[in-house]
Amino acid sequence: MKITAIVVLKCGSSEENPIILANASDVSTFGFFQRSSVREFIVFVSRTVAKRTLPGQRQSVQHEEYKVHAYNRGGLCALGFMDDPYPVRSAFSLLTQVLDEYQKAFGDSWKRVTSDSTQPWPYLNEALAKYQDPAEADKLLKIQRELDETKIILHKTIDSVLERGERLDSLVEKSSDLSAASQMFYKQAKKTNSCCTIL
Repeated sequence: MKITAIVVLKCGSSEENPIILANASDVSTFGFFQRSSVREFIVFVSRTVAKRTLPGQRQSVQHEEYKVHAYNRGGLCALGFMDDPYPVRSAFSLLTQVLDEYQKAFGDSWKRVTSDSTQPWPYLNEALAKYQDPAEADKLLKIQRELDETKIILHKTIDSVLERGERLDSLVEKSSDLSAASQMFYKQAKKTNSCCTIL
């Protein structure tokens, strides 16, 4: 079980792109030359899922062997990129803790942010390392037993999060978050995965 990334975003209206407030990722399991593309995809998927997560909503989106868990609390949104076996309850407990810590550290200053932040937030890197073990996140559950599971919407694929008529392939092509190399990486990975699925 692994957490690849945790991202905190400011989510405005459905017309605006969410703004990255903090971002921590561990891409050490990927090849050296793939890491920058993976980081770009984390940003791309973060914006895509956060934009479609309504205030007060928690949702989990399955994409291949990963799940992206999202929690939008009044426009402040946290996302976690975890592998499929990572427990959903632990994931949302972690995201709630991240949002609590963000608001303790920065208050409501996030509401005035107008562009992506590149300033590191040490807590997020510590949380990424500490909560690789879901049992650590489960300790948080003792404090937060009343997690409202009814608001969690589990989507089977990222395609179901996209609006009718939208396709992930066309969003990848239009995205300004992805370089040409990252778009090519996505196409090659999709081609490789579809080849292996047929066998």
